[in-house]
Amino acid sequence: MKNHWVSFQDYPFGKKRPDLIKTLTGKSWDDITLTAVLNGAVTDQDIRISPDTLLLQAKIAELAGRKRLADNFRRAAELCHVPDDKVMEIYNALRPFRRTREELEAMADELERDYAVLNANLVREAAAAYEKRGFLKNPPPAA
Repeated sequence: MKNHWVSFQDYPFGKKRPDLIKTLTGKSWDDITLTAVLNGAVTDQDIRISPDTLLLQAKIAELAGRKRLADNFRRAAELCHVPDDKVMEIYNALRPFRRTREELEAMADELERDYAVLNANLVREAAAAYEKRGFLKNPPPAA
């Protein structure tokens, strides 16, 4: 991420600092117009948010004293480069009684290795909380 210093005066970025906003494909805020969409110059991939924009949002949340919100923006920034099917797999795995502790730990290890350290930690925290509350899938019986 470019090292931008931002303040409350910069927010909302789209109105006050559009120069800071880029899509995941690198298009600028000004590139995203109805005309561009209608003539095919902007696709669905062009309107996906970038990690940099999410990290700017995290900074504003942090300045506002909203640490948990800032943490959520940082995790979202990591997920920008995780394939959609992997995100859905994680989402479904984190529903109660869907996975064992071992399966969630393996998922966290893969996330940490391939994509997203902050999200891996979140999956590990969920696994521990699910174990404590009895929300894990029962492992298959030993043979």
